Amino acid sequence: MSEIAYALENSNLVRYLPTVIIPAIGDTLTMVLVSAVLSIFFGIILGIILVITADEGLSPHPIIHGVLGKITDIVRSFPMMILIVAIAPITRFFIGTKIGVPAAIFAITLGSTPFATRMTENSLNTVDPQLVKMARSIGASKLQIIFKVMLVEALPTLISNFTIMMINMLNTSAMAGAVGAGGLGAVALTYGYQRFDYLIMYFIVIILIFLVLLIQGIGNKLYKLTK
Repeated sequence: MSEIAYALENSNLVRYLPTVIIPAIGDTLTMVLVSAVLSIFFGIILGIILVITADEGLSPHPIIHGVLGKITDIVRSFPMMILIVAIAPITRFFIGTKIGVPAAIFAITLGSTPFATRMTENSLNTVDPQLVKMARSIGASKLQIIFKVMLVEALPTLISNFTIMMINMLNTSAMAGAVGAGGLGAVALTYGYQRFDYLIMYFIVIILIFLVLLIQGIGNKLYKLTK
């Protein structure tokens, strides 16, 4: 108890809560939500292209399928932290800076899109081929098959996969704080670990755990609604 009391007395948690920690929560949520929307948007488009250009797809095209698949796997093979650092010049070219929330959104989106692409591809491949054949037999267009059959049938799996991806993006946003991205990761490192204020650091950990549980809970609800 004495150690806990000592930590409370010597921590700047109350001082930094309204000025540093709460704004950092907003930055982290912005990074995760905006990056998730962009990654899922581009991932669904690229995943659809991979599925329809496959050998058994609606519009087989080995070259497009092969090139897109290789690029996706190459980018996906980079650990996220290394990727964020490696693409810093590209981030600065497009965003104007390599630090801060906008730069982090760009880097996380670029790194997460390949995962969203493969998740979309895997989800669409779970759709019963007989449904696709039935839709084609009644004269449905390729766009109708994609958006009214395949995406609808794969929606629960997509939600489950993207929920996992968003949790990983939250972890990435926290790690990105070490390279100037801001958010909760930067606060835990700068105001907690480096200043030996472990109460702040563990408080940030608790917030991150709560956010993970929140994302997973929302994902589970949406999964049940679409199942």
